[in-house]
Amino acid sequence: MSYLVLARKSRPQDFNQVVGQKPVVKTLQNSLLRDRVAHAILFSGVRGVGKTTLARIMAKAINCQQRTDANPCNTCSSCVEITAGSALDLYEIDGASNRGIQEIRELKEKIRFLPTSSKYKIIIIDEVHMLTTEAFNALLKTLEEPPDHVFFMFATTELHKIPITILSRCQRYELKRVSTIDLGKHFQNLAGDEGITIDQAALDLIVREAEGSVRDGLSLLDQVFSYGEKEIGVNDVIQVLGLVSRDIILNLTRALLEKDPGTAFQALDNTFNFGVDLKRFTGDLLAAFRTLILCRINGCQDLIDIPQQELDLFKELAGKHSPESIHMKLNLLMQGVEEMRYSSQPRLALESTFLKIIQADDVVPVSSLLSKLDSLLEGKELPQKTVPPEPPEKKKSLELRKKPPGVSPAPEIPTEPPPPKTSPPVSNLADSTPPPAEEPPLPPEPEQPVSLHQDPKPIPHPHQRDVRRDWPGFIEHVKDRKVWMAQDLGRADKAREVGGELQLHFSDHANCAVLRQKQNIKLLTEFVLDFFQKDLKLHYITPDKEEGDTSDNADSPHKLRQKLANDPLVIMATEIFNGQIGDIRVGPRSR
Repeated sequence: MSYLVLARKSRPQDFNQVVGQKPVVKTLQNSLLRDRVAHAILFSGVRGVGKTTLARIMAKAINCQQRTDANPCNTCSSCVEITAGSALDLYEIDGASNRGIQEIRELKEKIRFLPTSSKYKIIIIDEVHMLTTEAFNALLKTLEEPPDHVFFMFATTELHKIPITILSRCQRYELKRVSTIDLGKHFQNLAGDEGITIDQAALDLIVREAEGSVRDGLSLLDQVFSYGEKEIGVNDVIQVLGLVSRDIILNLTRALLEKDPGTAFQALDNTFNFGVDLKRFTGDLLAAFRTLILCRINGCQDLIDIPQQELDLFKELAGKHSPESIHMKLNLLMQGVEEMRYSSQPRLALESTFLKIIQADDVVPVSSLLSKLDSLLEGKELPQKTVPPEPPEKKKSLELRKKPPGVSPAPEIPTEPPPPKTSPPVSNLADSTPPPAEEPPLPPEPEQPVSLHQDPKPIPHPHQRDVRRDWPGFIEHVKDRKVWMAQDLGRADKAREVGGELQLHFSDHANCAVLRQKQNIKLLTEFVLDFFQKDLKLHYITPDKEEGDTSDNADSPHKLRQKLANDPLVIMATEIFNGQIGDIRVGPRSR
């Protein structure tokens, strides 16, 4: 007889042998005990977690002839036939290869007849999401009201691909990934049954590679059993499965965090020499950084699914670095991995990423930076408020010290001393004309902003332009917004700035007839203010008539410009940031 792999040899034959999935198993058992089994059941989940196995166990339990509890007896003729795969009333269909409407029509014809030797006919469709839309539609009515002697069992790995009309007619069970603890116990028991001793570290590697799938783990375990002898160590598992040692991953992670390029590059070289897939290697490294971040977040310990011994090492390493620093280096590593996948030199790209991570400084939280900035600002203001003005007596003593030796002081001190050849200190300049002793010192600086509120004079703009020099640029500015207006402005004989007015000379009144309309005067005034940044009024000059912008209402561009310049928020912003107003735009694009 040919060899039977572990995935088939150790397939569960009753509910007690199912690994994990306790909530689903308990629900199915209670439905059998209380005779509340749904006519259509859908099992969903990732590969190898027991979807088809549970469907077969349910089929045996439903048709079992000697069942006393929720488990099938596995001794009656029906259970034996289902276990052997020879049951006539059990139809197990592969949805990937029998996905058309014709196969569903043939199935509907078969279920019309009563079962041959069992109580019920059981239809199991694996990978049911592969059926076509027409096949699903043909199954709808039968699935909603099947015959009394028929039960449907569906299994799928992609639940989102099944139409909602099918989902609404089924009782759904979502199977989760099997936990690390359950997989480890199951694999240890299987190794004992096979008479093989396996180290705990080696078993942890196999469990980690299984990623919650029992079938994947059994395939790896079967491969390791074929390679090793009666005793299997961690090196055997690493060599057979082509894995990276967890010690290499941990040492590399520690080197990246502790800025040790020599250790990091040596670990990378060992990995390359071993022939490990780079994609798999970088995936393990990213998982290690993810574990470090979860170790530093309270309440996330349950999200780490690794052995306890390895978890203790990661916790010790994570405690030496801040979460911000670990997160920053994780982002750099993710960017480097993406660049490596599209690079012609993947190893060089990965080494460059390691250098970026090592040379990156520790991250300082924004709150710390803001607090330091506040303290700096407070420290800058303190000297201005606490330094008192120097008394006149000190100033006179300084002037006497500057006299050459042997020269007596003059009987009268001139009121205006000659300016020195070199610039004196700021304190001497402030004391060159000392105030009388009976007068108080100069008013403090906070009183200065009051004058800005009381003096609403126009603030000078650094972006002002000259009408004569920049007139062609202004026409282009208008052309970008109103083509016809730029064409009319191009017909002007002359444009000049006189006494706060923009005088436009036209030889023909018809050339500016449209421009002199009220709405166009307002629009052109906005363009003028936005471009020249000067408070100019329009003035049209023609041989027969002169006309200008005489609008003085609250909606005029000049009023709006003045209102924006004197806005309290604008003035407060200039005071806080010690700046000045640049452009003031009132045109339609600004709005």
